[in-house]
Amino acid sequence: MKLTRRKLAASLVSAGALSAQQPAIPAAAAEDVELKTARERLAGNAAALNAVNLPMATEPAFQFKA
Repeated sequence: MKLTRRKLAASLVSAGALSAQQPAIPAAAAEDVELKTARERLAGNAAALNAVNLPMATEPAFQFKA
């Protein structure tokens, strides 16, 4: 099979354009999954922090001065 430079360039450009168009749908789905995972992780961390009992005496005294 013999290809000229022009035919090779045309085939590479068309293949690149096709591959650039396909990931648009899965990327949105991947973002949704990533967002859901992050929210679940945040809820788990909040629950773990709420499970710890911290007495008021352990917190240092501080004052905000402007």
